Amino acid sequence: MATIAWIGLGNMGGAMTARLVAAGHRVLGVDLNPAARAAAAAAGVTVVETVAEAVAEADAVFTMLPKGEHVRAVYEGADGIWANAPQDALLADSSTVDIDTSRHCHETSQSLGFRFVDAPVSGGVAGASAGTLTFMLGGSSEDIDAAAAFITPMSGNIITAGGPTAGIAAKLANNMMLFISLLAAAEGSQLAAGLGLDPKTFWEIARVSSADSWAMRTWYPVPGIVPSAAANQNFDATFQTLLARKDVALAVDAGTRNDLSLPAAQLALAQFDRLIEEGLGEKDCSLIVKLVSADGAVDGYDAAVD
Repeated sequence: MATIAWIGLGNMGGAMTARLVAAGHRVLGVDLNPAARAAAAAAGVTVVETVAEAVAEADAVFTMLPKGEHVRAVYEGADGIWANAPQDALLADSSTVDIDTSRHCHETSQSLGFRFVDAPVSGGVAGASAGTLTFMLGGSSEDIDAAAAFITPMSGNIITAGGPTAGIAAKLANNMMLFISLLAAAEGSQLAAGLGLDPKTFWEIARVSSADSWAMRTWYPVPGIVPSAAANQNFDATFQTLLARKDVALAVDAGTRNDLSLPAAQLALAQFDRLIEEGLGEKDCSLIVKLVSADGAVDGYDAAVD
């Protein structure tokens, strides 16, 4: 089996590497967070101290990091991926980043003789744990075919989006739609409660009706209805508000650059900004549900517990 270097062992990266280990691959992982390192080691990942050490003998290198500047940092410099990975290693970025960062990784990798694929994912922590993520791939057809061999244990769907940066372009549009639909789930759930409907009964109606969405099925912001929802755990993050805000901002910026009006995305961005201003940026993005009520009280969230 392959030797895979993995940079970024957070909620998504940790679960994804566990799938690779279970498939028989040797995975060397790097992360700054001690808890993330410990969890990855418990799942069978060989945790090392530096990027250079992780990539030195890698057949493939994956990055799963919060922002574009983090991706650039681990690729560049004397201790980075480009300086230390074998020339025949396949490089893939599964982070959600700006188009310019993805293009930079493609173009610089090519100039240095590396293969590179932008390989963002959709499906959340639940999909990462279950190995059912959707991968959206951008790059040459040959590089995408090579990437698929490594991606298969983590995926339910592998879709070629197009050439370089097409994968990340698809991810930005997809996540924008996700967070807009999360607003709908937040407002709809609270309107139903205000009108006296039983929360579970309403969810069952909406689930098989025209209001259905991935956000409603997976992140429904009412406790005791959807097992994977952060509402069951005092809105502890499965997807941090800070990261959701970053993704929507990237989509809004892309829209601006293409002369598009995106008012619903702007509204989602404003809601996440409100949570962050309240000091809740590290809570789950579905906590925007608290902004629906006049007093900010919502079932499933107790500020005193934090």
